[in-house]
Amino acid sequence: MTTETIPAALQQLIDRQQIHDCILRYCSGVDRFDREMLLSVYHPDAMDDHGAFVGPVNAFVDWAFAYHAKYQHTHKHFVLNHRCDLDGDTAHAETYWLFVGNNRREPAASMHTGRYLDRFEKRNGKWAIAARKCVIEGGGSLGNIDVPAVALAAYAATGVASRDKSDPSYLRPLAVTREPHALPF
Repeated sequence: MTTETIPAALQQLIDRQQIHDCILRYCSGVDRFDREMLLSVYHPDAMDDHGAFVGPVNAFVDWAFAYHAKYQHTHKHFVLNHRCDLDGDTAHAETYWLFVGNNRREPAASMHTGRYLDRFEKRNGKWAIAARKCVIEGGGSLGNIDVPAVALAAYAATGVASRDKSDPSYLRPLAVTREPHALPF
């Protein structure tokens, strides 16, 4: 069966599954420090806004691996609710996440929640992230930890959750517009 003979409804299911698989590969890639796997979820020109880091995907991967290596013995990224709006070769996805870290220093463990807001593009038959905002909405630690005010401000700058259409998940097209930067850690 070629793509010309696949019914539209079936193609939508295939596209949605490929997008969801991409998000799952992100979690595995970052948790395993598998650079090739992690890069495979992004288009080469993708931009990522993780609050404390904003910039191109290659620099993001370096930053994320260094950050997690410094602060955690192990960590897990879990994905939960997932919504995907398809529009031809573009899709906007909102995926809730849960992060749990086994920390190198006190507190022994930390847990955070938020959402990945992604603009996916299908290029040459491959779905991958073109732009991502990681909105951190809750969490802390299983103990006390002081988060510097500059970090809290950087996380808040990815977008503030709201219970109406001003929520950043409604931005179309989703774009990373903040200047590239990486907070020192």
